Amino acid sequence: MTVNGTITRLRAGDYEATIGAVGASLLSLTHRGRHLVQPVDGDSLADGYQGRTLVPWPNRVVGGRYEVRGTAYQLPVNEAETGAALHGLAVFQRWDVVEVAADRGRWVLDLPASYGYPFEVECRVDHALDADEGLTVTVAGTNRGELAAPFGASTHPYLSCDTRPLAGCTLLLPAPSALLTDEDLSPTSTEPVAGTERDFRAPTLVGERLVDNAYTDLPAGHWAVELTHPDAVGVRMTSDARWVQLYTGDRIGRLGAAVEPMTCPPDAFNTRPDEVLLAPGATRELRLTISAIG
Repeated sequence: MTVNGTITRLRAGDYEATIGAVGASLLSLTHRGRHLVQPVDGDSLADGYQGRTLVPWPNRVVGGRYEVRGTAYQLPVNEAETGAALHGLAVFQRWDVVEVAADRGRWVLDLPASYGYPFEVECRVDHALDADEGLTVTVAGTNRGELAAPFGASTHPYLSCDTRPLAGCTLLLPAPSALLTDEDLSPTSTEPVAGTERDFRAPTLVGERLVDNAYTDLPAGHWAVELTHPDAVGVRMTSDARWVQLYTGDRIGRLGAAVEPMTCPPDAFNTRPDEVLLAPGATRELRLTISAIG
């Protein structure tokens, strides 16, 4: 047993992945031995939430406070510098490994109700490797309770061009709008990216740009984020999520860019309370695929 729980190794063709049961975390993904995400040592508590599953909300709930149909709740604040509740309740939980084959596995967490989140949601993560398509990750939550529950999902891989410094990589992210934040990283307004350092609609050298913003107005259907380097393997992420967070990886030495498709924007429990509600018996799902370029 490691700090990341039981480690499961998957393989299909030239792809290999390792997943830790704590946080249902993607610890590594390689193609022909070259890293597509910034790797995490199996017995290391990596910084920056590397590879972890973000449920029942991604990003931040401002002040940890929210309401559901007139009832107020207070979540534990786990980001002291901003006073926010960050990245859900499951990142350090041990998920159960319920199905494993050579190229795929399923991790399940029956999220326990708490004072700040008194809802009964069963969470599931599937990691599936394909020799041609790469790794598909599916994150889902099913409301097993009798009351509607707020629920959002994401996952936190750091895309990497075989661990090359991010400054020398080129990024494509086809989103025309980004959510701005204040000094506490609380969302303020959505603005066009044109003419700003957040504009990656055409392939753009990352250089010294510092970005930690959610993007939206993505192309209909599936879209792709691509990170490339002239001397290393490139990596592509595809999803149909309507939001994606981009973080330039300062907490991990800028060796990868966190690209986090999200079912909802930051602080959605407060800004979009009806949209995030999950009816009893209903399931909400997020899906993404990571593959090699070249």
